[in-house]
Amino acid sequence: MKFISWNVNGIRAAMKKGAMSFFQSSQADFVCLQETKATCEIVESMDWDAGLRVFANEAEKKGYSGTAIVTPHEPLSVAYGLGIEEHDREGRVVTLEYDAFYLTNVYTPNSQNELKRLPYRQEWNAAFLEKMLELETRKPVIFCGDLNVAHTEDDLANPKTNRKNAGFSDEERSDFDVIVDAGFVDTFREFTQGNGHYSWWSFRANSRARNVGWRIDYFLISQALRSRLATAEILPDVHGSDHCPVTMELS
Repeated sequence: MKFISWNVNGIRAAMKKGAMSFFQSSQADFVCLQETKATCEIVESMDWDAGLRVFANEAEKKGYSGTAIVTPHEPLSVAYGLGIEEHDREGRVVTLEYDAFYLTNVYTPNSQNELKRLPYRQEWNAAFLEKMLELETRKPVIFCGDLNVAHTEDDLANPKTNRKNAGFSDEERSDFDVIVDAGFVDTFREFTQGNGHYSWWSFRANSRARNVGWRIDYFLISQALRSRLATAEILPDVHGSDHCPVTMELS
């Protein structure tokens, strides 16, 4: 069973750059998209293959945020958001339920320049983890997406100069520690160690060509699914966004 997660930084722009060809060739069971920057109607109206269902969420603010899961597999249930009004205005979460697991696609808020949104981000982190743990009381959980944090110094090219910047603050990294301590498995690190493996690059200074990037896109799973984990990869050669897709396969 193959899963793909990709922050497309605008689904319409990504489609113009060939994203649909990638989706079609990937033959994934689940495609999780973040930062669609489009209404649900627009996401649903893309030229998806016959038989695919699209479960999209949108922000109140037009052209901002937004998430979607595209799959041929009919879920038992669908939920949008965390069920908390202040956290559900930006279209950041979609959750599908299946017999063997919950799948949650998330686009975590950015702490912004000078960490202006860090207090809200920490509230979000706590609420999101609480939701994942609540789901896990019923069955195993998979959650994926742009979590907007590089967990360790191996997860970005320049850790020393970014120590107090959004995405690598002590507070954000500690919140990721809490996720791992709660038992969720960072699937990529089950297979690949060390630095140089990134999923986002700034548009500035030719960063992608020089591989000066950050690993901020993840698949995390409950311990109960660990024995089924077959692969987890980053696909840096796939273009169409400032992020690249990340993948996971379960047996």
